[in-house]
Amino acid sequence: QVQLVESGGGLVQAGGSLRVSCAASGRTFSKYVMGWFRQAPGKEREFVAAVSWSGGSSYYADSMKGRFTISRDNAKNTVYLQMNSLKPEDTAVYYCAASTRVASRSSDYGYWGQGTQVTVSS
Repeated sequence: QVQLVESGGGLVQAGGSLRVSCAASGRTFSKYVMGWFRQAPGKEREFVAAVSWSGGSSYYADSMKGRFTISRDNAKNTVYLQMNSLKPEDTAVYYCAASTRVASRSSDYGYWGQGTQVTVSS
């Protein structure tokens, strides 16, 4: 079992950058694929990115490619999402999640954090 706590959200102007982090408890962090999802008001939760167990492979939703970078530090039990060139439409609650396999469906992730708000002003 793993517990996840996100941090680093906040308010940023359009075109700016922000890095959100997710700290995991437990000694099995490296056994999980880690993903980031987001949910804007009135919209469904959507996949943002995922990173493999070792961090050697990463996967992105098409709209995030080239702007967002997911990474992990297994020694620190932490996964990061670096977001650049932010747009107002990136405003959402960002969630990290853990899965036993590489996946983009939220139903494939069994563990979730509480989320961190990211607001991009125009």
